[in-house]
Amino acid sequence: MLWVHYMNDPWTRDGRVRADVINVAPDVSGAVVQMPVHDNQLVKKGDLLMEIDPSHYQIAVEQAEANVAARADMDSLVVSKEARENAMQTASTAAAQLQQAQAALDAATLNLARTKVVSPVDGYVTNLNVFRGDYATAGAAKLAIVDSHSFWVYGYFEETKLPHVRIGDKAQIRLMSGGELKGHV
Repeated sequence: MLWVHYMNDPWTRDGRVRADVINVAPDVSGAVVQMPVHDNQLVKKGDLLMEIDPSHYQIAVEQAEANVAARADMDSLVVSKEARENAMQTASTAAAQLQQAQAALDAATLNLARTKVVSPVDGYVTNLNVFRGDYATAGAAKLAIVDSHSFWVYGYFEETKLPHVRIGDKAQIRLMSGGELKGHV
């Protein structure tokens, strides 16, 4: 009976628990001024993971706002002259410069917002390689999040047991730690 159970029931001792791991890197560079998380901490999507010093980015926004205001004033002066035929070229150039100034303001505002690095998913902080006072470089991963909604188990079965495995079948997983998980194929 034990031999029949071994031969017919799909089971294995060879399996691996896996999950999606998201490497988190800031979009902007600067000194880390706030680090409210620690390794292995559970975080929710949108929780603050780190904050880059926003001072330089705030100044860039203020400069871009001043540039837009200056261009808008210049444009209104040109528009009043626009009735004259010889001012058409000047009006066109001023409008283009205003659009460029507005785009620079949008970019500066986006960079300022990205000084706060938040969790993209619910999960666990891991590979924490940054601390308050460190310099973070844009694009360089400083920590990772193990997505708590992405766990799956790979099971390596003998070929003779595969015909007994069907999509949707219930699965029971006993971990080496003694824990037990229930899932499905």
